[in-house]
Amino acid sequence: MGGKSTDLRVRTKAFALRAMRLVDSLPSGRSCEVIGKQLLRSATSVGANYRSACRGRSPAEFIAKMGIVEEEADESGYWMELLVEGELVKRELLADLQAEAGEIVAMVVASIRTARANTR
Repeated sequence: MGGKSTDLRVRTKAFALRAMRLVDSLPSGRSCEVIGKQLLRSATSVGANYRSACRGRSPAEFIAKMGIVEEEADESGYWMELLVEGELVKRELLADLQAEAGEIVAMVVASIRTARANTR
């Protein structure tokens, strides 16, 4: 496995772990409970689906699974936006994790484009 794949594997797992710690630290309340569960599901799905994509049996399967990674990372960003805009968590506490979600999305989109170009 190449360096970029290893880096993204490490980053997606670290992203999930950071999201887990965030969710565990959310204040009590119905909104935090619901959004926290959604964030936990999407953030942990990023790394799991990336690992699955790396084991893809064909370029088409890799591209499809990477599309799921992109969706889940973007969704994670959405839940974090709601936490901030709903004034449940201070923006500065989530800025780094939100930036990481955006960087993961960008890296995955680039990988999908490259994979598509290589299959033509």
